[in-house]
Amino acid sequence: MASDSPKIRRLDEGTVNRIAAGEVIERPASAVKELVENALDAGARHIEIAVAEGGASLILVEDDGVGMTAAELALAVERHATSKLPQRDGADDLTQIATMGFRGEALPSIGAVARLVVASRTADSEAHAIALAGGQRQGPYPVGFRAGGQSGTRVEVRDLFFATPARLKFLKSARSEDLATQDAVKRLAMARPQTAFSLTLDGRKSLDVPAQEDPLARLTHLMGQDFAENAVAIDAGREAVHIAGYAGLPTYNRANAMAQFLFVNGRPVRDKLLIGAVRGAYADFLARDRHPALALFLSCDPAFVDVNVHPAKTEVRFRDAGLVRGLIVSALKQALDRAGHRAATTVAGAALAAFRPYPAPVRYPPPMAPSAAGSQADLLWQAPPALPVTPPPSSEQNTYPLGLARAQLHETYVVAQTKDGIVIVDQHAAHERLVYERMKQAMAKGTIAAQPLLIPEVVNLDPADVTRLCARASEFAELGLILEAFGPDAILVRQTPAVLGKLDVAGLIRDLADELAESAQALSLKERLEEVAGTLACHMSVRAGRRLSPEEMNALLREMEATPHSGQCNHGRPTYVELKLTDIERLFGRR
Repeated sequence: MASDSPKIRRLDEGTVNRIAAGEVIERPASAVKELVENALDAGARHIEIAVAEGGASLILVEDDGVGMTAAELALAVERHATSKLPQRDGADDLTQIATMGFRGEALPSIGAVARLVVASRTADSEAHAIALAGGQRQGPYPVGFRAGGQSGTRVEVRDLFFATPARLKFLKSARSEDLATQDAVKRLAMARPQTAFSLTLDGRKSLDVPAQEDPLARLTHLMGQDFAENAVAIDAGREAVHIAGYAGLPTYNRANAMAQFLFVNGRPVRDKLLIGAVRGAYADFLARDRHPALALFLSCDPAFVDVNVHPAKTEVRFRDAGLVRGLIVSALKQALDRAGHRAATTVAGAALAAFRPYPAPVRYPPPMAPSAAGSQADLLWQAPPALPVTPPPSSEQNTYPLGLARAQLHETYVVAQTKDGIVIVDQHAAHERLVYERMKQAMAKGTIAAQPLLIPEVVNLDPADVTRLCARASEFAELGLILEAFGPDAILVRQTPAVLGKLDVAGLIRDLADELAESAQALSLKERLEEVAGTLACHMSVRAGRRLSPEEMNALLREMEATPHSGQCNHGRPTYVELKLTDIERLFGRR
């Protein structure tokens, strides 16, 4: 009996091309990214991009790079043809990829699923054009491109995915596709500040970035002035790996990771290792649902990183992932340490935005002196009763960044006067950060003392929580918390950290159990200990509702000034808001 199983057969070239295109060109933004990378590899100093209907109907990329001869142009639309691989001993070297591209699939992949026209010329040759539609070469195509003596390439893509209608159905709205394209161009513009970029969406200029020599100027242009004012510089190296860039203060955070821009050897990536390292570095300062804003540029020997592990080249693989992760975490933490007690300038801006400034006051003429008769009208101009006179504050606050304490409001907020404004401090959030930093220092030195409980306390828990806590018993012991299993569903606490004094032991143990149940498995031991230290600090910090003496308030301010990261609590919220006199005057219409 003949077998009914399908016979193995070779796919036709058109199907192979469309499959390859599906791996490389996921959406219009993917095509734009590939074409712009080609322009950058060609040495372009000015790149113009135009998109219509989200890129489904038109994508146009024009550059002033070195261009291609007629022979090179014919090869450029062939699969597995590239100019981006160096050769060693007569063979292509996959370990020394120093270009934005490499895979050699962009033009033939686009030509397999769309109508593609590529026109190009070198500085000393005539312009030539070539056209593909659905993977098939088209007849002679009029060039109409570039004046003599000017090199460059012009790529026109129309009717994207017309040859693969199923893929076309998966495109999102034109606005969503435009946003993806804008993000792709923005990331490439960050990587190459010396190149000018312009992006036009449906006839509207959405991005126009001139060539800039200063990387921070390019980041400011694309990420905003607020980022530049609230970021710290990064510059560190380890062995053959170097990292540079700028990282936002913890109080300058976002609800998602869209403001995180990561680059490896000038290539924009969205790599899980790098994203995880960033999260680990900020885990000490941000709640799990908040994300930092930053732009980090990692450079290394091309042989140290494999950039060819993903068709879209968005992921990389490092030869020593641990070295890279450690470098990123340490570089970010050191930079944030140098920021001291700084909080984001946007904190005060957000506070001011909540108020509607009054209009400038009307200036009336000075009142007339009351008449001898003392009429009722005259009495209206009498001087009001004098307020109690308070001695002027000491000039001592001029020497302190956070000023001198003047009052406590609602037993929660400390108000201090500075040289040119006022500072309002959340006493609980500030003290929580201070205690946390003290505990981290003590933990690093192994000097956290424990105090025995007069009567050991039993805390009933779910068996799974008991197992998790007991598995970390040695870690808790380093923090001065001594516990052990008391049957399958209870924990016996024998000692607590001495710095905590009297506390709700059962509440603390349940909080720790919840943290362990929710914490990511990728966190290192040190990061786990720091998370636990944060919970302990919250339990022992000065609570809102406690009245502080002037000496206690000023001691809090002085310790904040001397403690790194005191500008934000352990969850990334600001511990203080500073208002300048000019801000206050605007609120009252004086400016």
